[in-house]
Amino acid sequence: MLSATVLAMVAASLVSCSGSPGRSGDTAADNEAPATVWRSDGYGLVISISGGTARTFETTSISCIPGEPLEQIGQPASDGTVQYGTDGVAEQALHPAPEGRATLRMLSNAADIDLLPLPRLPESCTRPMPDDALTTFDVYWTTFAEHYISFARKNIDWAAVRDRYRPMVSADTDPEELYAILEEMITPLGDMHTEVTDGDENEFVGARPGTRKLSNRALTAAVNAHLRNNLGVTAIQTFAEGNIAYADLPGARGYLRIDAFDDYVEDDTSYLASKAEMDRALAAVFTRARVAAWRGLVIDLRNNSGGEDALALEVAGRLTNTPYLAFSKQARNDPADPTRHTRLQPVTVTPAEGARYTGPVRVLTSELTISAGEILTLALLSRTPAPSRIGTPTQGVFSDTLDRRLPNGWEFTLGNEEYYAPDGRSYEGGGIPPTVTTTVFTEAELAQGRDAALDAAIGAPW
Repeated sequence: MLSATVLAMVAASLVSCSGSPGRSGDTAADNEAPATVWRSDGYGLVISISGGTARTFETTSISCIPGEPLEQIGQPASDGTVQYGTDGVAEQALHPAPEGRATLRMLSNAADIDLLPLPRLPESCTRPMPDDALTTFDVYWTTFAEHYISFARKNIDWAAVRDRYRPMVSADTDPEELYAILEEMITPLGDMHTEVTDGDENEFVGARPGTRKLSNRALTAAVNAHLRNNLGVTAIQTFAEGNIAYADLPGARGYLRIDAFDDYVEDDTSYLASKAEMDRALAAVFTRARVAAWRGLVIDLRNNSGGEDALALEVAGRLTNTPYLAFSKQARNDPADPTRHTRLQPVTVTPAEGARYTGPVRVLTSELTISAGEILTLALLSRTPAPSRIGTPTQGVFSDTLDRRLPNGWEFTLGNEEYYAPDGRSYEGGGIPPTVTTTVFTEAELAQGRDAALDAAIGAPW
């Protein structure tokens, strides 16, 4: 059993960013030998405890990049679980396990990361990493090779990618040329969870072919105008910096739009701040009187940019009186074998404490339904009664992003986890298809004030 003090320092070294573990820092490892060391099962993390300081190291077979600590928040719970974060705000919780092991739960995530003891800090973590262009290229390529989950489904030969691009790079390659190469390498993946940024002017985010870039403000205005002008809505409530909206529809039906599952509070990007705002919004929408009166509920996720899985599951918890399996997930954990994974972890939808609605639901989706927006769609597949899904397929990116820093300080992300529906199917890449296909946000619809998907949701008999 790990002591509470050691547990605090272990978890303090794992930092969450958009549901992801391990943000690297700029300092090298302490010179003194660490008292305790762990590695994560999957995720490529090493955790060192030394002299009262804990730090995460992002590792590959050729690299080790150090990170920064977090602080313990409060005292350990009776079962030994301790929470950690920054500036007094918790971001994660660590639970002790037998034989020197532990499990780490990012508060915004849906499953745990297993921590396994190591005898010592790996040698590569005791010395600084070179930050030249060639080393940066090699760490970038190797991280994808050891963690990315979709080379086979994307028909990408990653070794061939290395053979093509590495000869273009030398230790003296200038930053602009190097960035262009790194972007070009991942563009064919067509994956919105692949991103690279130099922290300055350049930022690239992948996308499935055919994904449109539409104005969030224009889409919100168009849908609101349709609700008012064509559907008889008289009032639209908004929450979470406009990311959540609700309207009563004629015929005792409700309309709930969620455009993101994060950043709900201005100047506070923490998960707990967003959770508090989500709780406030759901309490205002799911009143006992309204839930009793509803004959149906439309959930509009067509322009949902993603965010925190845990917030998506809170919405699902308002739509059931009975716990049920939402999905299962696991991460790659063998750098040499992409078919090997961590233990499969089931994720359950738990009924919420407040008022709940168990009647008919219709979910609107499109290729702009991304990440956590897809998690809610996935979590509702096994709901009883199952919702109709109207629109077009979701984007097809379910994994929490694995966020990494390169030796030169640039940052990038990739997906390293597989999500499975209760029937065992993975929708990674292609997205979750609708049960009723309609057009979504076409130029003609937007110009003419029409909304085929919303009309289809409320027009058919409930």
